[in-house]
Amino acid sequence: MGKKLLLILNPRSGKMVGKRHLADVLEKFCREGYIPTVFVTTGCGNARELAATHGGEADLVVCLGGDGTFNEVVSGLLTGGHSTPIGYIPCGSTNDFANSIGLKKTVPAAADTILAGEPHTYDVGLFGERHFTYIASFGAFTRASYATPQNVKNTLGHLAYVLEGIKDLSKIRPHHVRFELEDGEVIEDDFIFGAISNSTSVGGILTLDPKTVDMNDGLFELLLVKMPKSVPELNDCIRMLTEQVYTPPVITFRSASRLTVTAAPDMEWSLDGEWGSGSAQIAVQNLHDAIRLVK
Repeated sequence: MGKKLLLILNPRSGKMVGKRHLADVLEKFCREGYIPTVFVTTGCGNARELAATHGGEADLVVCLGGDGTFNEVVSGLLTGGHSTPIGYIPCGSTNDFANSIGLKKTVPAAADTILAGEPHTYDVGLFGERHFTYIASFGAFTRASYATPQNVKNTLGHLAYVLEGIKDLSKIRPHHVRFELEDGEVIEDDFIFGAISNSTSVGGILTLDPKTVDMNDGLFELLLVKMPKSVPELNDCIRMLTEQVYTPPVITFRSASRLTVTAAPDMEWSLDGEWGSGSAQIAVQNLHDAIRLVK
């Protein structure tokens, strides 16, 4: 009896390379004894529903899409109470999560990695009632991650985020946000950007030092950028972010397993590059060893 494979394909991710390679991917898994069931997503939230409903029926769930699709698959498995191992074949516009864990950049190579790999545990974030695999962010560049049209992302890739971010610079407004960490520390100020992350790559624009990021240590990295008071301070901020130097008072950098965020309820968030609604108070928790990813 062969092993059961559930493959969830987002045909619109990135430059739609996943759809073009589907037959080759299926052939690879069939040669290794898998019996595949393929679902093609038809809209937002569909991958989550499919993973929640059918994830427990398979020996392996493979996501063929971008970070947003992978987020939905993970969320669906966790919501459905399934511990099925996950394979990720990244073919989105940015692939922050995939880049952070060193997945292969081509579809055939990523499929081969899954077939030759072993499950490794990774943390997942819980933002209120929503899951995120690598980042919850607000402020500068955040809107660009979900507001950039898909056809522009497909054409320009990372550059799309950069261009949209530059367009937003003149519109940047600070957000007054309060963070209460589990150890009792309170951080409250006006910030132009904030990220609760479990990744070395943020939106294809900012990178965190890999030496400071462990994606399975039960901790998030909290990166906050205060509103600069002058042009020189803004330039210092950009330089520090570029050089991965997180020096107070402009930049705050902490690690935490859980925290409570208090902000304006209409402040928008981005969860793994997808839009997320705000709330006056949001509990954020690191779910340690939440998923088993094959690599």
